[in-house]
Amino acid sequence: MRWRPLPLAFAALVIAVAIASLVGVRLGRMDMAVAGPAAPSPGAPRYGLSTVGLSYPFAAAIAKGFSDAAAKAGAVALILDAQGNVQKQANDIDDLVAQRVNGIAIMPLDSVVAQGWVGRARRAGVPVAAVAALVGDPRTRAVTDVYPGLVALASQDEVTAGRVAGTLAGKLLPPGRTARIAVIEGAAGFPEVEQRARGFREGLDAAGVRYAIIASQPGNWTPQGGETACQNILAAHPDIDLFFNEADDMVIGCARAVRAAASQARLIGVGGSKLAVASIKAGAVDGTVCFKPEALGALAFEALDGGSDGARFRTYPIPAVTRANVDACVGQW
Repeated sequence: MRWRPLPLAFAALVIAVAIASLVGVRLGRMDMAVAGPAAPSPGAPRYGLSTVGLSYPFAAAIAKGFSDAAAKAGAVALILDAQGNVQKQANDIDDLVAQRVNGIAIMPLDSVVAQGWVGRARRAGVPVAAVAALVGDPRTRAVTDVYPGLVALASQDEVTAGRVAGTLAGKLLPPGRTARIAVIEGAAGFPEVEQRARGFREGLDAAGVRYAIIASQPGNWTPQGGETACQNILAAHPDIDLFFNEADDMVIGCARAVRAAASQARLIGVGGSKLAVASIKAGAVDGTVCFKPEALGALAFEALDGGSDGARFRTYPIPAVTRANVDACVGQW
């Protein structure tokens, strides 16, 4: 069996990173807050960002990138926290429209419902950009096919991210037999859930490996959810070969479940979080896909501040990361 002990040094590192992340989230949590220059000039342009919830470290990092870019441009950033509630996000966006802000970036909780939000803002003459998730039906719209009402979409290509993870998984699976895989999904309504799973299967197929996805459960993007989902799956299928976690927060929780069960399962996440990078260095997680959420926030702001000029789909490279090249991924969340 491949036991995954946690060295004391790594445990201390995890605690330190976790404390720093919690402090950052607590400092960043707000219902509506102004970020920008210490004394913005009178009449400085104002831009809103509606996040899915600042309790999510990834969303908090996007908000930081957006706010930092606004400050650099001499603008004011209004950050609204939907707290995981679609109706609250709708109300927040209506509030920003009523304030006649210069532009709105939306990190949508529900990509289909978000089509209506974009329409209302555009009718009011307020430009809208999406960030981290597309607007529209992810089953019929490619991520690079930016919704017509948007100035731009700043995002990873989520299907490509899943494909990168699937290619990595193909290198980790046992040869000579059908490998048993479990998928830990995010939360319902997020387009990334279907996109990353689809790309993951494409990556496995392209790698030519024999596999069966024998279990799939939601982890709701949290370490606790990932741990619970992996515990449940291991109880029913103790011979799992690999867990594909659709986000790094969940892979951290899943790693706890794998260690507790003395399982040999390999672990892959998505996101390049600080905790995941530390876990890869310590050998507790096998790999992830490196995202840069602060860069996404900045790209969304720049799309709004620059109007409709430039590319409508804005992104950056998203490499696979293992222990062999982990230093290439500097965690932004």
